[in-house]
Amino acid sequence: MTISDSSSTALTHVDAVIEARWVVTVDSNKRLLEHHSVIVKDAVIMGVLPTALARLKYAASSWVCLDEHVLIPGLINLHTHAAMSLMRGIADDLPLMQWLHEHLWPAERAVVDRHYVKDASLLACAEMLSGGTTCFNDMYFYPEATASAVGQAGMRANLGLTVLEFPTHYASDADDYLQKGFEAHDSWRGNALMTSSIAPHAPYTISNQTFEKVLTYAEQLDLGIHTHLHETLDEIAQSHAQYGMRPMQRLAELGLLGPNLVAAHGVHLLPAEIEILAEFGCHIAHCPTSNLKLTSGIAPVAALLDRGVNVSIGTDGAASNNRLDMLSEMRLAALLAKGASMDATTLPAHQALEMATIKAAKALGLEEKIGSIEMGKQADMVAVKLSDFAVSPCYDPVSHLIYTCGREHVTHTWVAGSLRYCNGVYANIEPIELKEIIQAWQPKLKQYKH
Repeated sequence: MTISDSSSTALTHVDAVIEARWVVTVDSNKRLLEHHSVIVKDAVIMGVLPTALARLKYAASSWVCLDEHVLIPGLINLHTHAAMSLMRGIADDLPLMQWLHEHLWPAERAVVDRHYVKDASLLACAEMLSGGTTCFNDMYFYPEATASAVGQAGMRANLGLTVLEFPTHYASDADDYLQKGFEAHDSWRGNALMTSSIAPHAPYTISNQTFEKVLTYAEQLDLGIHTHLHETLDEIAQSHAQYGMRPMQRLAELGLLGPNLVAAHGVHLLPAEIEILAEFGCHIAHCPTSNLKLTSGIAPVAALLDRGVNVSIGTDGAASNNRLDMLSEMRLAALLAKGASMDATTLPAHQALEMATIKAAKALGLEEKIGSIEMGKQADMVAVKLSDFAVSPCYDPVSHLIYTCGREHVTHTWVAGSLRYCNGVYANIEPIELKEIIQAWQPKLKQYKH
């Protein structure tokens, strides 16, 4: 890689020109371009054109030559809990409800405050940036603290305004959660990199009355809704016992199904429920690693895709994954879909990449801004090096991204045209800061280790 400056007055001046061996646009034409350059000015992609032509037309403050790399849109993590990064590994090899009740929730009651959330979210942002994630859809307490970490890292995020019925250090009841969430939402309203959704935790933790309030506020404020749905069989059995119906039927009767709903997991869905999700234009955040690790099951991705449901990919939190690694998540999603359907053509590589980019952008209502490399969109991009011996030879860069590469092959991550990560160096995060965060919190959480 070389970066050079140009001062020629005969050329059009832009902020950056990024030359790449390959560019995967993830646009409607699914283009794979060779020896092309992306032109960036004022955070926006001005054009994608052959490198030889770009050299004749442009001068740039930053000229990046990536002749061994594939350039892709920034990856979008559609479901996570960033501040759980410091709880990575404290309660492994347990099913979901035992994991929650006996370990995660007690640990959260003991340590979670604004300071914790800021520190843990910054650690998560660093992990995600280094793995090519430029945007994440979050759900956690103290979203204003997460916003502070996101702002420092220079990432893009959709921050969930978490709602529960029971008291925590963060809020006393559902109304208090909503009020605190709206105050947080107002605090970042002018930040172009941050959006919001209302995040009722799950049907088993939210009453009908609160769901009705969530729907009203979401419609009034034009916000999305982000919740867990049909993650486990226990959740469904509990709903039958309490409400006499499955969770999704309950949400349907309450009017929550629609194109502004992102439902995380969707593991246990009946064929009729998949039809309803398609009819209402809902979005599923598929979290294959977490679902396997917590023995929740395998989501019916092939059936969802066959019916036209918009399925995207999330990591869930680091406490249940234990990585915030979208490259490995895409690979697992593709392999699981093939194995579960017994059809090798299910979820091919380019479709897996779409699920982590443009499909996720659509789920967040951001498909006009991010999710593909096209003129007029924000310059959220990632460079992945394909020349290392361990990933050579390369015959198909898109196939290589999904089935061969790991996050260690990510070399550059841009958000809104700004280089936020480059070969181990962050623009706004110091390694010593991350080390101090880990050293400060690990002793406090260690007692909750399973």
